[in-house]
Amino acid sequence: MPYRWSGSVPEVRLLLWPHRSLPPAGFVTFIAITAALLSLPLLAALGSPVLWGLLPFIGATLWALWVALGRSWRAGEIVERLDLSPERITLTRLARGTAPREWQANPWWVRPRLHPTGGPVADYLTLAGGPREVELGAFLTPAERRALHAELSARLDTLRAAAGPGATVD
Repeated sequence: MPYRWSGSVPEVRLLLWPHRSLPPAGFVTFIAITAALLSLPLLAALGSPVLWGLLPFIGATLWALWVALGRSWRAGEIVERLDLSPERITLTRLARGTAPREWQANPWWVRPRLHPTGGPVADYLTLAGGPREVELGAFLTPAERRALHAELSARLDTLRAAAGPGATVD
């Protein structure tokens, strides 16, 4: 799953990231294979003026493919970090080229909510509590969001139990 828990009660951290179906080595391999396959028809045009007419189009195709895949790769450079402690829950969303966005709330009032329908994605996962409700892991698959909801609920219950009845509430 594209998320990982670290730490132990009472300080726990969850990192979430989108799927990467094409690793960097696969990116280069894909471009190389595409270039080789686009070059095959050029063998018939070797030594003729037609070759020079086809080369710009093949070069433009490879360049457009490179740019599109690079843009897709950069768009997926998102990390969500959820820090759980007895005093505060902090959700930070880090995306390339933007300032970090942060949400904080008291762990006693935060509830993970799974919306099977009605959200922008199936099994929409949110954290409700504090001044607003925020989404968590919108880039995960529905099955991963359901599993994360169960894990997060259990972790919050454990955190509240570890804090004990004498814990303060904001």
